[in-house]
Amino acid sequence: MAPNASDSAERAPRMRVLLYSDKPGTREKVRLAVGRRPAADVPKVEFVECATGPGVLARLEEGGIDVAIFDGESAPVGGMGLCRQVKDEIYRCPPVLLLIGRRDDGWLATWSRADKVVSHPIDPVALAESLAELMRDRLAETPALG
Repeated sequence: MAPNASDSAERAPRMRVLLYSDKPGTREKVRLAVGRRPAADVPKVEFVECATGPGVLARLEEGGIDVAIFDGESAPVGGMGLCRQVKDEIYRCPPVLLLIGRRDDGWLATWSRADKVVSHPIDPVALAESLAELMRDRLAETPALG
Protein backbone atom coordinates (compact mmCIF):
# COMPACT_ATOMS: atom_id res chain seq x y z
CA MET A 1 0.00 0.00 0.00
CA ALA A 2 1.43 3.39 -1.05
CA PRO A 3 1.82 6.07 1.62
CA ASN A 4 -0.62 8.93 1.32
CA ALA A 5 0.05 12.63 1.78
CA SER A 6 -1.16 12.69 5.39
CA ASP A 7 1.24 9.88 6.33
CA SER A 8 4.22 11.77 4.93
CA ALA A 9 3.04 15.02 6.56
CA GLU A 10 2.97 13.27 9.94
CA ARG A 11 6.52 12.02 9.43
CA ALA A 12 7.86 15.38 8.22
CA PRO A 13 10.45 16.81 10.59
CA ARG A 14 9.15 19.23 13.16
CA MET A 15 10.88 21.51 15.60
CA ARG A 16 9.55 21.87 19.12
CA VAL A 17 9.19 25.46 20.24
CA LEU A 18 8.60 26.04 23.93
CA LEU A 19 6.29 29.02 24.35
CA TYR A 20 6.24 30.63 27.79
CA SER A 21 3.76 33.29 28.85
CA ASP A 22 1.41 33.49 31.79
CA LYS A 23 -1.11 35.13 29.43
CA PRO A 24 -3.13 32.81 27.18
CA GLY A 25 -3.79 35.73 24.81
CA THR A 26 -0.07 36.31 24.29
CA ARG A 27 0.50 32.62 23.60
CA GLU A 28 -2.31 32.71 21.05
CA LYS A 29 -0.88 35.82 19.33
CA VAL A 30 2.50 34.09 19.03
CA ARG A 31 0.96 30.91 17.63
CA LEU A 32 -1.06 32.90 15.08
CA ALA A 33 1.94 35.01 14.08
CA VAL A 34 4.16 31.97 13.53
CA GLY A 35 1.56 29.70 11.97
CA ARG A 36 2.62 26.16 11.14
CA ARG A 37 5.96 27.23 9.73
CA PRO A 38 7.63 30.66 10.09
CA ALA A 39 9.52 30.31 6.77
CA ALA A 40 9.50 27.92 3.83
CA ASP A 41 13.04 26.66 4.48
CA VAL A 42 12.49 25.51 8.07
CA PRO A 43 10.48 22.58 9.48
CA LYS A 44 6.98 22.92 10.80
CA VAL A 45 6.61 24.06 14.39
CA GLU A 46 5.17 22.03 17.24
CA PHE A 47 4.41 24.34 20.16
CA VAL A 48 4.93 23.20 23.73
CA GLU A 49 3.18 25.74 25.94
CA CYS A 50 4.04 26.64 29.52
CA ALA A 51 2.30 29.17 31.74
CA THR A 52 4.67 29.03 34.73
CA GLY A 53 8.40 29.40 35.31
CA PRO A 54 8.70 26.04 37.10
CA GLY A 55 6.88 24.43 34.15
CA VAL A 56 9.46 25.87 31.77
CA LEU A 57 12.36 24.58 33.86
CA ALA A 58 10.84 21.10 34.10
CA ARG A 59 10.14 20.94 30.37
CA LEU A 60 13.62 22.13 29.41
CA GLU A 61 15.17 19.58 31.78
CA GLU A 62 13.29 16.83 29.90
CA GLY A 63 14.98 17.90 26.67
CA GLY A 64 13.68 17.79 23.13
CA ILE A 65 13.06 21.54 22.83
CA ASP A 66 14.67 23.16 19.80
CA VAL A 67 13.89 26.84 20.40
CA ALA A 68 12.15 28.76 23.20
CA ILE A 69 10.05 31.92 23.15
CA PHE A 70 9.72 33.70 26.50
CA ASP A 71 7.38 36.57 27.30
CA GLY A 72 9.44 39.12 29.21
CA GLU A 73 6.21 40.56 30.63
CA SER A 74 5.12 37.33 32.37
CA ALA A 75 4.51 37.30 36.10
CA PRO A 76 5.41 36.34 38.71
CA VAL A 77 8.39 34.80 36.88
CA GLY A 78 9.47 37.22 34.17
CA GLY A 79 10.82 35.92 30.90
CA MET A 80 14.02 37.97 31.11
CA GLY A 81 15.13 36.55 34.46
CA LEU A 82 14.00 33.09 33.40
CA CYS A 83 16.04 33.38 30.21
CA ARG A 84 19.18 34.22 32.16
CA GLN A 85 18.48 31.36 34.57
CA VAL A 86 18.05 28.73 31.85
CA LYS A 87 21.16 29.95 30.03
CA ASP A 88 23.08 29.28 33.28
CA GLU A 89 21.36 26.07 34.37
CA ILE A 90 20.20 24.08 31.34
CA TYR A 91 22.85 22.00 29.61
CA ARG A 92 22.81 22.83 25.89
CA CYS A 93 20.06 25.36 26.42
CA PRO A 94 18.09 25.98 23.24
CA PRO A 95 18.17 29.46 21.74
CA VAL A 96 15.68 31.86 23.32
CA LEU A 97 13.62 34.52 21.57
CA LEU A 98 12.48 37.09 24.12
CA LEU A 99 9.34 39.20 23.81
CA ILE A 100 9.97 42.54 25.52
CA GLY A 101 7.51 45.24 26.56
CA ARG A 102 9.37 48.17 25.02
CA ARG A 103 12.29 48.61 22.67
CA ASP A 104 13.99 50.52 25.48
CA ASP A 105 14.12 47.21 27.37
CA GLY A 106 16.74 45.94 24.91
CA TRP A 107 19.52 46.36 27.48
CA LEU A 108 17.64 44.01 29.80
CA ALA A 109 17.33 41.51 26.98
CA THR A 110 21.11 41.70 26.55
CA TRP A 111 21.54 41.07 30.29
CA SER A 112 19.22 38.04 30.01
CA ARG A 113 21.42 36.59 27.21
CA ALA A 114 18.45 36.19 24.85
CA ASP A 115 19.44 35.12 21.35
CA LYS A 116 16.79 37.29 19.64
CA VAL A 117 14.39 39.98 20.79
CA VAL A 118 11.00 41.12 19.48
CA SER A 119 9.01 43.87 21.19
CA HIS A 120 5.31 44.05 22.05
CA PRO A 121 2.94 44.58 20.36
CA ILE A 122 3.87 41.46 18.44
CA ASP A 123 4.79 42.13 14.83
CA PRO A 124 4.01 38.84 13.03
CA VAL A 125 6.67 39.40 10.35
CA ALA A 126 9.43 40.27 12.82
CA LEU A 127 8.48 37.35 15.07
CA ALA A 128 8.38 34.82 12.22
CA GLU A 129 11.70 36.06 10.80
CA SER A 130 13.44 35.95 14.18
CA LEU A 131 12.11 32.50 15.00
CA ALA A 132 13.05 31.17 11.55
CA GLU A 133 16.60 32.46 12.00
CA LEU A 134 16.94 30.69 15.36
CA MET A 135 15.50 27.51 13.83
CA ARG A 136 18.04 27.65 10.99
CA ASP A 137 20.86 28.12 13.49
CA ARG A 138 19.60 25.17 15.53
CA LEU A 139 19.33 22.98 12.42
CA ALA A 140 22.90 23.86 11.49
CA GLU A 141 24.19 22.65 14.85
CA THR A 142 21.99 19.53 15.00
CA PRO A 143 23.31 16.55 12.99
CA ALA A 144 19.90 15.04 12.22
CA LEU A 145 16.38 16.08 12.96
CA GLY A 146 13.63 13.54 12.87
